[in-house]
Amino acid sequence: MVAILKSGLPEMRPLRLEDVAAVAAVEARAYEFPWSEGIFRDCLRAGYNCWVLVREQAVIGYGVLSVAAGEAHVLNVCVAPEAQGEGHGRRLMRRLMDLARWHGAERIFLEVRPSNPRAMQLYHTLGFNEIGRRPNYYPARNGREDAIVMALELLPPGSE
Repeated sequence: MVAILKSGLPEMRPLRLEDVAAVAAVEARAYEFPWSEGIFRDCLRAGYNCWVLVREQAVIGYGVLSVAAGEAHVLNVCVAPEAQGEGHGRRLMRRLMDLARWHGAERIFLEVRPSNPRAMQLYHTLGFNEIGRRPNYYPARNGREDAIVMALELLPPGSE
């Protein structure tokens, strides 16, 4: 706890059921087509790795990771609009990547909107590469938007 106070970094901890409303509120501020509280509750029930960043008792970011059959999938990662640009997205992604390794995943996948260049840049700097597209994947104001599929081959800890 002393390191958190000295560094000023928000606390990172597993998502709890009582956090769902706050997480959904961040999601609604950040995205035009947000996940519902029910989706976040379903992720907890399914046993997905769900983490939050908390600063001064307020949720400012979260990530959701699914791991199965040697593969991991980043299902959602978000930082509150007022906290973006402070490195929290990178910190959340690194936690999800570490969790994927810990669970024995050999690769990690994610989808990102082409209209989200900041996220795409973050993923590229973390070593993700575009491997394909999913046509009409996301809802969009004028219909549907493709998803860029990205992947990262995970190396065991210490071999990078």
